[in-house]
Amino acid sequence: MFAQAEHEIVKLSRMSKKVFKNARMVNESQIIEGDLLISKDRIEKIGGIIEDGEAKEIDCKGLYLIPGIIDDQVHFRQPGLTHKADIATESKAAVAGGVTSFMEMPNTKPQTVTQERLEEKYIMASQVSPANYSFFMGATNENIEEVLKTDPNKVCGLKIFMGSSTGNMLVDNRQTLENIFSQTPMLIATHCEDEATVRANMELAKQKYGEEVPFEQHPIIRSHEACYLSSSLAVELAKKHNTRLHILHISTAKELELFNNKTPLKEKRITSEACVHHMYFNDSYYPTLGSKVKCNPAIKSEADRAAIVNATIDGTIDIIATDHAPHTMEEKSGNYFTAPSGLPLVQHAVIIMLDFYHKGVYSLEKMVEKMCHAPADCFRLSERGYLREGYFADIVLLDVEREHEIKKEQLYYKCGWSPLENMKFKGAVNSTYVNGELVYANSKVLPLLAGKRLEFSH
Repeated sequence: MFAQAEHEIVKLSRMSKKVFKNARMVNESQIIEGDLLISKDRIEKIGGIIEDGEAKEIDCKGLYLIPGIIDDQVHFRQPGLTHKADIATESKAAVAGGVTSFMEMPNTKPQTVTQERLEEKYIMASQVSPANYSFFMGATNENIEEVLKTDPNKVCGLKIFMGSSTGNMLVDNRQTLENIFSQTPMLIATHCEDEATVRANMELAKQKYGEEVPFEQHPIIRSHEACYLSSSLAVELAKKHNTRLHILHISTAKELELFNNKTPLKEKRITSEACVHHMYFNDSYYPTLGSKVKCNPAIKSEADRAAIVNATIDGTIDIIATDHAPHTMEEKSGNYFTAPSGLPLVQHAVIIMLDFYHKGVYSLEKMVEKMCHAPADCFRLSERGYLREGYFADIVLLDVEREHEIKKEQLYYKCGWSPLENMKFKGAVNSTYVNGELVYANSKVLPLLAGKRLEFSH
């Protein structure tokens, strides 16, 4: 019976026209009630009462309709690390969380540091992803020629790890950085932590605690100073060479002085991102959650957390994302030195933001600005991120009143756990449409490969 019901949903999803009736549409700093018509993969008409005899009607009474979330930083672990995640499983988690487009990072095995490896990822995604996709090209100390072959209209950006990473992806040579910043025409996204500072702090922790360093030491080891030294260097290089720089996962209040909220986003050359875990958690969670909230850069103090939230509201920080980075529970069960950094979040970023909404911290309009409009503007994404006639029909329906508890059996993550397990939230994703096709409804991801390769305009 269930399989038959799913078949009917899939059949309806593939109808070329759909009209969303009585929707409260959150878009471009407004909430407007009305109808929205999509035809095939595009939004055809917005507003008022729309009647179309060929369209399947979807009643949105009591729901909010928003553009699909664009997550500019995820790690889906394929190729080479597929015991903990892969593009198929994590893209399903994405659409279950209202994320219709993702941009994935290059620290896989092998690393995405050649054009051949980059294109292999696009082929993989085309075969399995219900969500739209793009993949960052990775920089090393030796691959500048490969970097400069990257097509900025078909690839979201270049990723530089200016801090701890795996293999040769730690780019710490000043001349190499000068070469990359001066020659790269596309957006450069950076992970910023000063490696020498982190190593020095690690040695101090080892001297004090031996092999049993408590997880509470993580924000001391991966300190404010480590973040600021690296972020300020990236900003210095970007200003020197007029490079488009996007600093990922800001974790300290100190770094906020590097950015401004006076310039409109579309005119900024230097932008930044906050991740939901740095906005939601603080260092008081280490004693109870331990390795489950160990990530790089580290979750820090309550003062840092509050400053980051405020900076996303006032425009100092431009984008909100996840840095979804899953590891198995077995891997996370090690001690401080063996438990890897990173946590799975792509299924629950919207739920965290709706928690802020119910607490009066965030408006729905601001959430949509930071998670939909701003990523599209920052990355110059073509025809996505807004509810506009002619744009791709990436649409999410939200039930902001639905109360629920996050349970293990509801997780789409291949790693099978979440730091939010057993926590209660108000607000949920009702359904997700990618390029006009229904890919998530009734708490289930549907077997539709609706995702397309993202394109960018320059």
